[in-house]
Amino acid sequence: MQTTDIVGFHLNLNSETFRYRTPMKFGGRVVNEATILTADCIAELRDGSRTAINNAGVGSMTMGVAWAWPHPTLGDDAKLQIVLALAERVAELLNAAQPSGHPLEICSQMHHLRAQAASEMQLRFNLGEAIAPLAVLLATSPLEGALFDAQGKAIGVSSYSLLGRDHVNCDLSVYLGPDYSGRYLDEYISATPAPTMPLYHLVGALDPVDSSEVVTPVGDGLPETLADWIERDGLTHLKIKLAGDAFQWDVDRVLGVHRVATNSGKPSQRWAFSLDFNERCESADYVLRMVDEIERKSKPAFAAIQYIEQPTHRDLAKHPYNVMHAVAKRLPVVIDESLVDLASLRLAVEQGYSGVALKACKGHGEALLMAAVARQEKLYLCVQDLTCVGISLLHSASLAAHIPGVAAIESNGRQYCPAGNASWTSKYPGMFNVRDGKVPTHCLSGPGLGY
Repeated sequence: MQTTDIVGFHLNLNSETFRYRTPMKFGGRVVNEATILTADCIAELRDGSRTAINNAGVGSMTMGVAWAWPHPTLGDDAKLQIVLALAERVAELLNAAQPSGHPLEICSQMHHLRAQAASEMQLRFNLGEAIAPLAVLLATSPLEGALFDAQGKAIGVSSYSLLGRDHVNCDLSVYLGPDYSGRYLDEYISATPAPTMPLYHLVGALDPVDSSEVVTPVGDGLPETLADWIERDGLTHLKIKLAGDAFQWDVDRVLGVHRVATNSGKPSQRWAFSLDFNERCESADYVLRMVDEIERKSKPAFAAIQYIEQPTHRDLAKHPYNVMHAVAKRLPVVIDESLVDLASLRLAVEQGYSGVALKACKGHGEALLMAAVARQEKLYLCVQDLTCVGISLLHSASLAAHIPGVAAIESNGRQYCPAGNASWTSKYPGMFNVRDGKVPTHCLSGPGLGY
């Protein structure tokens, strides 16, 4: 037992919905709004420290059900209601069970409560199949964030400084197997954030890259095109959403983005692109043909590609023929939707993936553990958001800033859902109003998770 263990807590949930200023298209789906689920946590530690009522631990996340739970018949509204009900039920079970220990240990103990609640929701909503594992992780991610944040705030220190043997009751072998015997998260996670980080700007499938593609201007004073965003924010990193089933469109999109970027940015600017197929490619051959064609038509555009994200179906076990060994020889290729636990990471590496995309929306504890594996086993690492706004963006950024080896962060909420950032912009202006293509992550060094 540790003096910093949580020995009592209460979790409370609330949600709020914001409309997007422009629709976002990814993986063949169009999203027009974001519902943010936020958890507050009042906690007491073994040494008597406790969070103040007006300074509770907070975890928050966009409930991106269109991404987390593709379903042939259930609409997004129905999935959202199920996920919100699931989160409420897990909070009830946790409040009743009152597991104690380090937040990492409490979140691990939450697993069987998640499974119980998911089974209950399956019956309650007459679902013909289990709730998608990714949607279950998404629903409970605010609870995890709130627990970690509450522990740090109760003591008045960063939660990232409470990950070693002086604060955690067991080593990583309990979660990651015997290879991690005697090891703790503080070997892999920095106690202080990186001072600044480049920002990945999203180029959605419907986003105009220059004025010739603007059909109806939004007219709200924010940039209307990619060229405008580059000029205003000094962007250097671009994440490009691709179709995965429209070869020429995908090739032309990357080449078009590169053309606009080079014409809009500084003459000597080196660009970094990530290509996101959202699992829409039929096979790795599609990806190989595409990058070959891009390199043939524009070597500078090909050179800008930093990594490729989740090109084929998320269910790796059901699609074992979709191996990525050949793709990984050309460029790093990372799993996103496929990553739900250690077993899925192991299978991905076996199938040729060279890295992982971490997200706070899969749970803070799980993200820290997967980061440890990726760093120990020298896998390619990136951290992405889920159109995070407000606290959820600050959490995602703090996670990225405390994991050595992560080169950049995402923040596309400022593009699509600025209304969700309105109450936080004055407190953390540089995190929401980007300059020189970077965000000042040094400001996320406060108690708890930094915000």
